[in-house]
Amino acid sequence: MKKQIKNLALKGALVLGLLIGQACQDALQEDVISQIGSDYLNTSKGLDDAVSAAYSTMRAWYGTERGTNFTEFGTDIYTNGADGSWKFMNTYTNEFDSNNGHVRELWDELYRGINTCNAVIERAPGITGVSEAVKAQRVAEAKFIRAHHYFLLVQLFGPVELRMEETKVPTKEVRRTPESEIYAAIIQDLSQAIPSLEAKKASSQYGRATRAAAEHLLGRVYVTKGTSSSKSSDDFAKAEPLFKNVISNYGLKLLDDFGQVHAFGNEINDEVIWSVQYTRSPLTNGGGNNAHVFFLMEYDTQPGMQRDTENGRPFKRYRPTVYAIETVYQNRENDSRYKKSFKDTYRSNKPGTFNTTFDNSKPKVTFAAGDTTIYLPGFNMPVADRAKKRYQVLVPGAYDEKLFPALTKHLDPGRVDRTQFEGGRDFIAIRLADTYLLLAEAQFRQGKLSEATSTLNVVRKRAAWPGKQAAMEIDPSKMTFDFLMEERARELTGEQTRWLDLKRWGNLIERVKKYNPQAAPNIKDFHVLRPIPQNQIDRAAGGASAFPQNPGY
Repeated sequence: MKKQIKNLALKGALVLGLLIGQACQDALQEDVISQIGSDYLNTSKGLDDAVSAAYSTMRAWYGTERGTNFTEFGTDIYTNGADGSWKFMNTYTNEFDSNNGHVRELWDELYRGINTCNAVIERAPGITGVSEAVKAQRVAEAKFIRAHHYFLLVQLFGPVELRMEETKVPTKEVRRTPESEIYAAIIQDLSQAIPSLEAKKASSQYGRATRAAAEHLLGRVYVTKGTSSSKSSDDFAKAEPLFKNVISNYGLKLLDDFGQVHAFGNEINDEVIWSVQYTRSPLTNGGGNNAHVFFLMEYDTQPGMQRDTENGRPFKRYRPTVYAIETVYQNRENDSRYKKSFKDTYRSNKPGTFNTTFDNSKPKVTFAAGDTTIYLPGFNMPVADRAKKRYQVLVPGAYDEKLFPALTKHLDPGRVDRTQFEGGRDFIAIRLADTYLLLAEAQFRQGKLSEATSTLNVVRKRAAWPGKQAAMEIDPSKMTFDFLMEERARELTGEQTRWLDLKRWGNLIERVKKYNPQAAPNIKDFHVLRPIPQNQIDRAAGGASAFPQNPGY
């Protein structure tokens, strides 16, 4: 399915940014429009293009360097590899400050999207030439996007500016709105959006938000709010029926094989509730989906290997912690998710004879094209056994910042060459397995251990090797919150959830100190919030007294 990204710019103060879509009848579509006035948004075509512009701001977060740095670094399951860039976001040093480029870019782009949504919501009632049903759906989509952006902002930054009306001219009058008001606005937006969104597993124009996506997001909002300073006693009870509805009423289903969920070319499947679209055109892809580079080890300097599109461009950014490898993924006999999440075999694309590098069990290795060059058994194979192999064996005892298990979920062999950074795969933002896990969490929080266990077992049985389903099931006696936390790690590693999970569970500091040695010395209590960008404080009337910085920064 060929995709396009378009651009819409207004001469007035409202900036709509990039548009994302697909150039086919069953996908989100836009036109390339430039140098136009604000009145364009008051037309039927302008309404569609403005909503698409709002969708494009999702690309500031999903599949980007900033989005993955914010969510993977500095957690219990990922620490830094050898790549020198942005390590301070893992180690929590004072380099992570209010002048951080990621913070500034994300803040500005999310608010750009929010203002676009505000304009759509305000102007839609007066637009002619479009049916009331379509207008209602577009407004609902705008409310979904606005709620999504505010939900992300409040999790990362705490109280932020809540602006629910279109800003037509620049203003310096801003304030930090209490979290309780922000959560109320998010819940209202999603509650109002749900009835007007399409009630099927995928929109007739793929990429648009659906009722299932909004219900999942609202459920997650309640689960997150339930452990926040704005919590209500019924937050988890309100989340439960939302998740159950997503599971039961839209034709969604878990794929039989966990390994197919993120398989290249299978980005549109029955488990995907909603994804952020990217393209293959360098003119319309913006910065692209970059997730494919960050989770890879330095395979390309090893004997018999050179960089290629299949194995990826290795940034060596995120390295699994010992806890992730040895504890989270310890049950590999029954659970397929380690094998199907990490690469264990590399095959030669550079034949010849070479001196060994990391495997001291043999002095040299010789490879023909396609021969195994590196094998990661996942355990410390004895030297005598390694010596019998014709390839190098990378055992856990030899893992370091360059050599470690590489996550395969985001690999993008469809790139035009081996150096291309701007990937074109859609990023799966919401999928059904996460709905099950969040439902189990909501049930657990209400003391419904039997129901939570049954819900969790659905995900676990899908992850089982053939014939191991019974061994993967647990009974309520094993249904602890520690087990639930590890289950989310097993299922969702690398999917931009972990930091946000730890933050809402209230144990980010504890678990990072316990499981992430690189981050442990520096992380402090205030790191549960990110710094407000300095340019936001500087442009506020009254400066820091009107828009104060988060403590510690």
